[in-house]
Amino acid sequence: MLFLIIIFALIGLAFGGPVGLLIGGGLGWWLGKRLSRRLNIARMRIQEGFLESIFSVMGCLCQADGKVTEGELDVAEKLFDQMHLQGEQRAKARAAFERGRADDFDLDAELATVNRLTQRQPVLRQVFIQVQLSAIAADGVLHPAEHEMILRVARGVGCSDAEVQQIEAMLHGAAANSQGASEEALKDAYRVLGVSDDASDAEIKKAYRRLMSQNHPDKLAGKGLPESMRDIAQARTSEIGNAYERIREARGNA
Repeated sequence: MLFLIIIFALIGLAFGGPVGLLIGGGLGWWLGKRLSRRLNIARMRIQEGFLESIFSVMGCLCQADGKVTEGELDVAEKLFDQMHLQGEQRAKARAAFERGRADDFDLDAELATVNRLTQRQPVLRQVFIQVQLSAIAADGVLHPAEHEMILRVARGVGCSDAEVQQIEAMLHGAAANSQGASEEALKDAYRVLGVSDDASDAEIKKAYRRLMSQNHPDKLAGKGLPESMRDIAQARTSEIGNAYERIREARGNA
C-alpha cells in the first residue's frame, strides 16, 4: 500500500503541485485498501478450498482399501483437533470427508482443483500429500491399493514420485525420533533434505537452509496455507531440523 501511495503522490506532485501531492496520495491509499481487501478475499477462498479438498481426498484415500478403519477415522478427528476446527468449520470438514467416501466422488476433478489452488506453490502441495499419507498410514500398514492411490494423488496435484518419497521419509523420521538413531533413520534423513549420502557438508547445509526457508510457517501462510495448519507446517520444519542434526551427528559434525 505504501508503494502505491508514494507513486500516486509523486504523480500528483508532478501534475498538480502540493495539492496534487495530497490528492495523489489519497488516491494511492484508496486503491491500496481495495487491492488489499481483494487479495485477502482471494487468500481466504484459497484456504477454504484447500481445506475442503484435503478432507474430501482423505476420505477417498481411506476408502481405497475397501474400508475406512477406526484408526483412520481417529486420525481425521485428531487432525480436526490439531487444526482447532470447531463448530461450522468442523462440520464442513466432516462433510468433505464423507463426500470423498462416496462412490460418485470425482477424485481427478478434485485433484485438478488442488493443482489450481497450489499453482507455483510446491510446498503447499507437499503439505497436502503429507496429510494424506498420515491418514492412510494410521493403521500401521500402507496397502498396495493405498500406495498406488497416493501416487495418483501426488501426480494429480503436480508432485513427483521423489517428493512423495521425501514426505514418506519425514513421517518415518518423526517416528524414529523417539527410537534413537538407526541406519534406516539416517537414510531417511538424507531423503528429507533431498540429498545423496555422498553430498558434501556444504551441499547438505545449503539444502537444509533452503528447505527451512521454503517451509517457514509465516511464508506458507502468505502463500495460502490456512492458519489452522500452522502446527503441521511447524512439524515439517522440526523434522527438517531433526534430519539435519541426525546427519551432522553421523558425520561427527555435532
